[in-house]
Amino acid sequence: MSEYSRLLPVHSLREVSLPIIEERREVQRGRLSAYANPIYRALRVSAAKADTLVGALGIFLIAGLIVAATGTALFVALASHVRSGSTQAFDDSVIRWMGTHHTGELDAVMLEVTALGTGTVVLMIVAVAALFLMLIQHKYSAILLLASTLGGLVLNGVLKFGFNRPRPSLFVPTVHAVSSSFPSGHAMSAAIVYTTVAYLAARLHKRKWARWLVMTAAFIIIASISISRMYLGVHYPSDVIAGVVIGVAWAGFCMATLEAIQKFGLRRDPRNLQDEKPAPPETRPMRAGS
Repeated sequence: MSEYSRLLPVHSLREVSLPIIEERREVQRGRLSAYANPIYRALRVSAAKADTLVGALGIFLIAGLIVAATGTALFVALASHVRSGSTQAFDDSVIRWMGTHHTGELDAVMLEVTALGTGTVVLMIVAVAALFLMLIQHKYSAILLLASTLGGLVLNGVLKFGFNRPRPSLFVPTVHAVSSSFPSGHAMSAAIVYTTVAYLAARLHKRKWARWLVMTAAFIIIASISISRMYLGVHYPSDVIAGVVIGVAWAGFCMATLEAIQKFGLRRDPRNLQDEKPAPPETRPMRAGS
């Protein structure tokens, strides 16, 4: 043992012999560091795994499942309250209030707004957006848009058939509706389509303010369509809230799936694989006489 090591206490010798930990902070997190450090270490490992093929698929798909599970849990909780009748008093009061504020001009505006959530308009927007995405070489985004829209239509039909809630009858509705009330098909399809289209458009923008502008416009459209359904007397507030919640949950899962697929395609692209190959060693011309 050297003279220097004899001067150090035992715990200092033990600390010197330990390998360097990946902690980048100069100041420890305090008393909770024993619990926080493993969490932050797991986050760093997850970020590193995102650069691998399997890791990217797993992380994005798990994120999508979390979003879908959260939205589904909220929808189930709301649906249970609707079935028990605990939301009926609130639903009726909102519909009555809107029925007392009808005007001819506002009726015309709401009819135009609610048309943005009809099946014909939504499918036309999806078709045009998908064609544009295909033309600019974004086939995965086009597939996502089509799959999320068609899947949302099927899901809404199944939910309507399962709950079979009658439409509001507090006043004569301005438009005629034939299907059941819960959840709102207009609100759900608007949440799926306009959120997905705004997300795909935001991915094409490089400026942050443009992304926020697109997402804000989508939110305004979804909220306006939802309000129009209540104003026209064809949906309760709980109907449109449930439609928006389950629509956003489905759209979020589809978005996470798109990110995983694109990560997969990026890693499997032969051009990227060639770029990842190590460059051959540099060959220097041999000198004469060597």
